[in-house]
Amino acid sequence: MKQKIVIKVSMHCSKCRTVALQVAAVAYGVNSVALHGPEKDKLMILGEGVDVACLTEALRKKLCHATIEIVEEVKEPSPPKPPAPPTPSPQIIYCQQPPQFECYRVGGLTPTSSLGVVLVLPTVRVR
Repeated sequence: MKQKIVIKVSMHCSKCRTVALQVAAVAYGVNSVALHGPEKDKLMILGEGVDVACLTEALRKKLCHATIEIVEEVKEPSPPKPPAPPTPSPQIIYCQQPPQFECYRVGGLTPTSSLGVVLVLPTVRVR
């Protein structure tokens, strides 16, 4: 579990800052150490399995005053999800074929008449 630790240390000169950075850097589990805050009086420490109490005690032995301000878990950013593929929009396809018709003869022909009714229906084809 990665940790972010902020410890306020009384540092009056550059030599005190150097000593504080060295003490924090050699502690077990520390990955990085940086000065933090407007007055550069805070140590920001990133690491895994750092014993905060022992680190603060070591800083107090070397520099006289140190207080723990923040101890929090650093969460790794999750990889961004790939965007969903766009869904194809429905397309209307128009066929340019001429209509087809079927012819049916309705009514019978009598031997004396040659008239009959012809019914023309469009043919619908389903694909």
